[in-house]
Amino acid sequence: MTAQEIINQLQALGNESIKKTLLKHGAREPFFGVKAEDIKKIQKKLKKNHELSLELYETGNSDAMYLAGLIADETKISKDELNQWVKNAYWYYISEYAVPCVAADSPFGFELAAEWIQSDKETITSAGWATYSNLMMIKEDEEIDLNLISALLDKIEKEIHQSKNRVRYTMNGFVIATGAFVKDLHDKAMKIASQIGKVEVDMGGTACKVPLATEYIQKTLNRTAFKKKKQARC
Repeated sequence: MTAQEIINQLQALGNESIKKTLLKHGAREPFFGVKAEDIKKIQKKLKKNHELSLELYETGNSDAMYLAGLIADETKISKDELNQWVKNAYWYYISEYAVPCVAADSPFGFELAAEWIQSDKETITSAGWATYSNLMMIKEDEEIDLNLISALLDKIEKEIHQSKNRVRYTMNGFVIATGAFVKDLHDKAMKIASQIGKVEVDMGGTACKVPLATEYIQKTLNRTAFKKKKQARC
């Protein structure tokens, strides 16, 4: 299946109600408003396809870019390609989900996360924190530099409430991921979560809410008990 054939298929699956909702969240044309479950049905048919994922991402169509993240081959995508992807991830559906998941699954996860959180661009910084969150969920504790992650928790405690809007959201997500998936840092993450308390994020006038880290860590633990995921993408 070619990229254009997939675009045609996505267009046929477009939903005006979904489109209106995504516009409120920050999406912009061109996109069709395809339901995530419908995109994942296409993913299952395509499986991993490196070249096709690059072509779809290049279209700039949000639905296609999200699909590109799902079918990207983490063993073939390069660091340069991921850096190009994060630069072109213009809203959080792509910058906090599609790109970070591929980055975390790739061999460059920790390296890119460290670079991206230093960026002055909100979408790139938030992508970095989201990549770190995914890494906490998929990497065994022995593979994680616990001193580094501890220092990042300290950084968040000091900076979260003064950080940019979506950066606050992904920093909060990192505290949750660390507390729920990194056993040796659970207590510290809970302490930091308690210290930062409620995190205010402008959600674009939608009904979406920012999870309270202390509650969400415990809720996740009740479900997973520190069990790691096999990969960031699901």
